[in-house]
Amino acid sequence: MKQPPAHGGLPTRQGVSPSCVGLPAGDWPTFTDFLVQRFPAIGRKVWLDRMAAGLVVDEFGSLVTSERPYRGHMRLYYYRALSAEPAIPFEAAALFQDEHLVVADKPHFLPVTPSGSYLQETLLVRLKNQLGIDSLVPIHRIDRETAGLVVFCVQPTERDAYQALFRQHEISKHYEAIAPWRTELRFPLQRQSCIVGGNPFFKQIEVLGEPNSDTLIDVLQTQGTLARYALTPVTGKKHQLRVHMNALGIPILNDRMYPLVVAAPDDHDCPLQLLAKSIAFVDPITAQARRFTSSQYLTIRPGDGQAVRAGF
Repeated sequence: MKQPPAHGGLPTRQGVSPSCVGLPAGDWPTFTDFLVQRFPAIGRKVWLDRMAAGLVVDEFGSLVTSERPYRGHMRLYYYRALSAEPAIPFEAAALFQDEHLVVADKPHFLPVTPSGSYLQETLLVRLKNQLGIDSLVPIHRIDRETAGLVVFCVQPTERDAYQALFRQHEISKHYEAIAPWRTELRFPLQRQSCIVGGNPFFKQIEVLGEPNSDTLIDVLQTQGTLARYALTPVTGKKHQLRVHMNALGIPILNDRMYPLVVAAPDDHDCPLQLLAKSIAFVDPITAQARRFTSSQYLTIRPGDGQAVRAGF
């Protein structure tokens, strides 16, 4: 049986791969009616314009037209578009590239992949445009607010072999963070807890229960009321490092989610003081020992105990 073309046959455009939506069973008269209900922020005229331009197809590559009757249990592919996108005035650096991997040094504020208000202003799309590798996919991700290393796979068929390293805890990651200094805490220490989704939905919390998160924490430097910490996550729960540091009473400097959510525009002069500093593993494809270190750094200004943003 002939396999459907990848992404319904739509190519990558300006570094952006087509988006996909699965179609459930339902009684919508047309595909258009479903799409308007499924994505209420996108007006009917936008979908009609996309269809007229041939930018919406089904999984077999057939065009989706404005009056085409609805059919469930299949996929549609389309290009996302944003009328306006926040500009991220910081550049990433490609530290390594071969036929299997690309390792990038991400600045603060830059998302790894397209989502929400970000499309072109993402690390993945910038790298695709810069390197000309349409097949590039991330092996893991870090928060938009976090700076540092992100590893990408060049061949999508090899992605699962690399991601297995994370699932099997066969990868070593080290972070640095600047946070308050508490003399009553004794380092190094190990923080283990049960982390679950909280309220609002994007925030995580610690609850009683079997630990599902594990972080080793040590001190690299103290200066006044602040310290530079070494963080080694053993597990990889969402926001794990930020949650653990906050639970210890030493929330990471400039964290706008822990302990309190701050709803305000980005302040590029006050980034989250968290850096994915190094990553090491044995390459499952080449059997080579790999180790990469970020060129960025976090520093505390002498004298006043104030942190400065990461830089190269």
